[in-house]
Amino acid sequence: MLRTERLSPHWMRITLGGGEIARFTPMGYDQWFRLFLPHSGAGGDEGLERIPAKANRIFGYLKYLRIPDGVRPVMRNYTVRAYRAEGPSGGPEIDVDFVLHGSGPSAGPASRWADAAASGESVVIIDEGLGFNPQRGIDRVVLVGDETGAPAIAGVCASLPADATGTVLLEAPSEADALPFDAPAGVDVRWLVRGADAAPGSVALAALDALETPASDAHVFVVGEQSLPTTARRMLVARGVEKDRISFVGYWRIGSASPAPKSERARTEEN
Repeated sequence: MLRTERLSPHWMRITLGGGEIARFTPMGYDQWFRLFLPHSGAGGDEGLERIPAKANRIFGYLKYLRIPDGVRPVMRNYTVRAYRAEGPSGGPEIDVDFVLHGSGPSAGPASRWADAAASGESVVIIDEGLGFNPQRGIDRVVLVGDETGAPAIAGVCASLPADATGTVLLEAPSEADALPFDAPAGVDVRWLVRGADAAPGSVALAALDALETPASDAHVFVVGEQSLPTTARRMLVARGVEKDRISFVGYWRIGSASPAPKSERARTEEN
């Protein structure tokens, strides 16, 4: 890891580089990858060195699970926010934006790691591909997400042709978290600040419902908390949007976030 940058109350940018990062093949759009974070205990880099080469496949994942708790790295899925073939470090770099969910055990291990990360720490990434399907169209788009989908939607906007048109509906937990990003001039980006009592995705879903039905040639892309893309897809199909014009990905589910490893929870409770 090269450096960190606190972007807003709920956003931390981590820049990765060095090591074997030159082997990474950028694809643009919402390219995502498996991210393995060093355990905060004695395991450290030892755990990273024990990750199987194909830990994202069934047999490799079973081997990964056999790494002892207390050493086994945390695995999460993240999106490439930006890729530079040559950055300030002199080599290729990848920016990864983390949503920070408070502090303590409830924050989740990836959020806590990002909040305290320091340059020089090691991580492992395994590239996966795209959720957004360019073959469904890139000239007219409707892009919808909560804050966890913001890096993906920003990446999609950066990859669209300059003459693309459409609408972006993005939730943010506060005004300060509504960060600007580049998009074609014809793409209307709308940040929607969610109230403290509103469920994640609910504000974006309501805004999507209030839109006119997307044109028949529009590509709709919906990402975020599981209920947002699944409900949005059902709603759009009921309004006549063809299923093959919709790409959707559920990134997380309320009430079922993966907990920290047992040994890490024990140390947190002791402190």
